[in-house]
Amino acid sequence: METTSNILTINNVWMMICTALVFFMHLGFAFLEIGLTRQKNTINILFKNVFIICVGLLLYCLVGFNLMYPSSFVAGFIPDYFFDLFGLSAPLTDAGLDLTYNEGYTYWTDFLFQGMFAATAATIVSGAVAERIKLPSFMIFTVLYVGIIYPIAGSWKWGGGFLDKLGFYDFAGSTLVHSVGGWAALIAVYLLGARIGKFDSDGKPKAIPGHNIPIAAAGVLILWLGWFGFNGGSVLSADPGATSITLVTTCLAAAAGGVGAFIFSSILYKNYDLTMFLNGILGGLVGITAGADQMAPTDAILIGLIAGVIIVLGVALIDKLKLDDPVGAIAVHLICGIWGTLAVGIFGQMAGFDQFLVQLAGVGVYGAFCSVSAVLILLPIKKTMGLRVTKEEEVQGLDVNEHGMDSYPDFRMNQH
Repeated sequence: METTSNILTINNVWMMICTALVFFMHLGFAFLEIGLTRQKNTINILFKNVFIICVGLLLYCLVGFNLMYPSSFVAGFIPDYFFDLFGLSAPLTDAGLDLTYNEGYTYWTDFLFQGMFAATAATIVSGAVAERIKLPSFMIFTVLYVGIIYPIAGSWKWGGGFLDKLGFYDFAGSTLVHSVGGWAALIAVYLLGARIGKFDSDGKPKAIPGHNIPIAAAGVLILWLGWFGFNGGSVLSADPGATSITLVTTCLAAAAGGVGAFIFSSILYKNYDLTMFLNGILGGLVGITAGADQMAPTDAILIGLIAGVIIVLGVALIDKLKLDDPVGAIAVHLICGIWGTLAVGIFGQMAGFDQFLVQLAGVGVYGAFCSVSAVLILLPIKKTMGLRVTKEEEVQGLDVNEHGMDSYPDFRMNQH
C-alpha cells in the first residue's frame, strides 16, 4: 500500500507540473499573437487571451469535463452527460484520492490538466482573427465552441467514443486540440474577410509587419517549453520510459520543424525569415503531438522537417486563397495538425495502410463536424450583431475603440 501511495504521489506531482506548463503556454500564445500584429491592437489581444483561459476553465468545470468523459453515448456519438451537464461529480472526501478512479492521478488533477487543453482551441482562433473581430462576437463564439463543441469532439476519441473504438489515434491532440481550433479559425477567417491593406487592388498579398518580433520569439520559446507539459503530461503518469521518449521526440520535431521552415523559405524567398523559422518550430510541435509516444527519434526528425516545409507552403496557400491569418495559425494548427495525425499511420510503431486510413477517416470526421459547428455559431452572429468592427475602428485600432486604453501610452506621447 505504501508503494502504491508513493507511485500515486509521484505521478500526480508530475501531472500537476505538466498542468502548470500547459497553463504557461497561454502566455506564449499571447506573446506570439501580440508580436506578430500591430501595437494598436495589443490590449485587445491580451483581453481575448485572458478571457479564454478564465472562461474556458469555468465552462470546462460546469459543462465540458463531464461532456468529454461520459459514461456512455446516445446514438453512438452524443455523450449521455449532454442531458445532465452541470458541475463536477467526484466526492470531496480525501481530496479525491480514490485509487479506483486512476492509479496515476486524482480526479481533480485530471480535470485541471484537461481543462488547460480545452481553452487552447479558442486561443488558436484568436490569433487567426486578430485585428478586426468584434470582441463581444468573439466571446460568444468562445463560450459555445469551448463549452460544447470541443468536449463533444474530444469525447469521440479521449472519452472512449466511436473513433476510439475504430482505432483512431491522437496521443496529445494534433487533431483533437489543434485541428479542432484550426477548422474554426479557417471558417472564421473566411467569414470575416481580410484586414484593410492586406491585399492590393490586384489581389496580391502585402505584408503587414508585426510590431514586436522579440516578443513573438519569446512566445514561441515559451510554447516550446509548455509542450513539455502538453505532450509529457499526456503520458498520464511519470513513467520514466514513456515520458522520456515523448519529450525527446517532441523536442527533435520542434528543432527539425524550425530548420525545415528556415531552409525551405530561404531557398524559396532568398532571405532569412525569422517568422517562418518560429512558425516552423510550432509546426513541428503540432506535427509530433499525435504520435509523440510512438515515434523513434529519426521518425520525429522527419515529421518535423516535413512540417517545416508544410508551414512555408501553407502560409503561401492561405495568401493565395486571399484569406488573412496574421499569425499563421491555420498553417500551424490545422494543416500541420492534419499532417501529424496522418503521420501516425506512416511512421513509428503504428505505421500501416489500415492505420493510415483510420487516421484519414478521423481527420475527415473532425473536419466536417468542426467546420459545420463553426458555421452554425459564427454565421448567426455575423447576420445579427456582426463579426467585424467598422473600417474606422479597424484603422484607428481596437485598443482605443473597444477598451479605451493605449498599450504603449508613453511611446505614443513621445511620437507627438
